[in-house]
Amino acid sequence: MTREEAQMLAQAFLAANGSPNSVGINPQGFGGVALGDAQLYFEWHDKEQALECSALIHRFRDTPKPGILEGFQDEQKKGTDTGGGTVDFEPENKSLFLSRTYTTAPQIPIFNDDMKRLMKASIEWSSTVLNRVADRVFGR
Repeated sequence: MTREEAQMLAQAFLAANGSPNSVGINPQGFGGVALGDAQLYFEWHDKEQALECSALIHRFRDTPKPGILEGFQDEQKKGTDTGGGTVDFEPENKSLFLSRTYTTAPQIPIFNDDMKRLMKASIEWSSTVLNRVADRVFGR
């Protein structure tokens, strides 16, 4: 995928969701949008020629307690719907995402549907799955 293709995908998704004049991905390679309860981020990886799309599940105040990240990974392994993404913890901002990376550009309608699925799943993970993992890890 080229950066221009990634830019086009992000712009098309944002335009279809109320931001017709968005740059999509800024010069530093980042973009994003909040739609309802979902937050979606785009990151262009120049070296890999890949577009990473991440839907936020949860931002931790501190480093997650032992067992938390493993609990989310277990949910993924069990088959809990990830909207086509994978569990992804970003230590630099202490945030947990469902992320999906594209190395080839899909057609815009497919990409838009993929992003909607990813965001829908992240909302479910943010509420139901987060509580289930916390209950299991902390024995609540």
